Amino acid sequence: MLNDDISIIPQPVRCLRKKGEVILDEDYIITVNEKAKRCGEYLASLLRPSLKLKIQETSPSKAVNQEKSINLLINDRYNHVGREGYVLDISDPSINVVANEEEGLFHGIQTFRQLLPLEIETRKILENLKIHLPCLEIEDYPRFKWRGFMLDEARHFQGKEIVKKLLDIKALLKLNVFHWHLTDDQGWRIEIKRYPELTKIGSKRKGTQVGGFISKKRKNVSHEGFYTQEDIKEIIAYAQERFIKIIPEIDMPGHCMAALATFPELSCSGGPFEVPQTFGIKKDVLCIGKEKVFQFVQNILEEIIELFPSKIIHIGGDEVPTSRWKNCPDCQKRMIENNLKKEKQLQTYFSNRIMDFLNSKGCKTMGWNQILSKELKNNVIIQYWMGNKKTILENLRKGKKFVMSKFGSVYLDYNYKFTPLRKIYKYEPIPKKLEKSYHENVLGIEAPLWTEWISNERRLFWQAFPRLTAVAENAWSLKRNKNLESFKMRLEKFNQRLRFLGGGHARMHEVDPPFFKTLFGIFTIFKEPKGVADLF
Repeated sequence: MLNDDISIIPQPVRCLRKKGEVILDEDYIITVNEKAKRCGEYLASLLRPSLKLKIQETSPSKAVNQEKSINLLINDRYNHVGREGYVLDISDPSINVVANEEEGLFHGIQTFRQLLPLEIETRKILENLKIHLPCLEIEDYPRFKWRGFMLDEARHFQGKEIVKKLLDIKALLKLNVFHWHLTDDQGWRIEIKRYPELTKIGSKRKGTQVGGFISKKRKNVSHEGFYTQEDIKEIIAYAQERFIKIIPEIDMPGHCMAALATFPELSCSGGPFEVPQTFGIKKDVLCIGKEKVFQFVQNILEEIIELFPSKIIHIGGDEVPTSRWKNCPDCQKRMIENNLKKEKQLQTYFSNRIMDFLNSKGCKTMGWNQILSKELKNNVIIQYWMGNKKTILENLRKGKKFVMSKFGSVYLDYNYKFTPLRKIYKYEPIPKKLEKSYHENVLGIEAPLWTEWISNERRLFWQAFPRLTAVAENAWSLKRNKNLESFKMRLEKFNQRLRFLGGGHARMHEVDPPFFKTLFGIFTIFKEPKGVADLF
């Protein structure tokens, strides 16, 4: 447990408070060995406006003996902390951050950053600044290797400046996966050079449903926006500098009305369609019986593969109605040719073909757990959000890898009465009945933020924070080290830092409503959540 005067999120594995303090001032230098240069430049960019620190490259043996220095070292002395772990030692007069890999060193810098005054985040000149740091030793590494956040930009386009701000905050919280939901019924948000019509038509809708899923109200203002491939490359580079992997999602074969509005011939009925103004599940989906659908999807995926270096491609696969397939001669013919008994099997046929294509390109497929079936091939990452727990356990025991995103426990788009802060913090992603030998098949946690009702930055931050901060500690910190009351105390200081970074968060009296209010929280999921973020 951290001391009261040491506030770090996520909670480190071990933190030993020692006697004394270090006074960090302009006389300090940053020393790096060759592998640590990039991290050194990053740390210097944080401190240089305030302390004007210089970087000096040196050998590892000399660096630790340098007086009045912040020493960043990458070596293999600390194998037990793994690729992402680090050791931070603050001992008068030197500060040492040591890791096996760049990722670990970067995470150590984020911990060190949280020990610094909030004013550092402004990147402004602070004259005659002296920073008092407690002497301590921290040894740290993550519980899960997948610590994710999903942003849906299909429903509401946010833009690259907001995305970059979120990536900065994710880095501070040691979240390492950004799942980018780029297409859905209500919008196509990524340029595909082979099909320019997808953004010309599919990225625009005439209006937007407001007030909640059962509301008939409309905001009769057009909504549009998309990322060029150059925008995508810029954001990917920005994420890579922060050791964040971006996983793109192109939703299929359902949730694709924006694509069908552009190319109605890819549906079972032939259209015509418009990009929907309302939310919820739409009956029209890709026609599995038409071979040109597969060619269309593969052409798109080829461009996606070229853009995204992660080589994990999310194909969605959730909430796919089969009613159009039942009445489609092409789909029925496909079923006969492949000896399929039920229309649901068409989705598995589709998923397996797309998985084979992605595998041939050196990529791994990811999909929501509704793609699961006995016939689904094994080389896939499943994202669990809702469904039969028995099926999930069976597939975990068969060796399928899972990312856990349980609806009601880590979804960020609902009211705090339905998903209070304490519920997210206490979420345990490993099923109770799962034997320990299969625990490694749970890769980690990801918190989705669906944006049906999120039309601006202030609202986005109200929904996401401080719940995403709780997700970060849940995914990183060892289970035995988690403590809700400690987290809440540390959260107060983190929220202040968040505001200095230009972010915001829900007001603290909103985030953990009384138990009796949460009893009826389920009824709030049909309504548009209300709230305004505190901003700096």
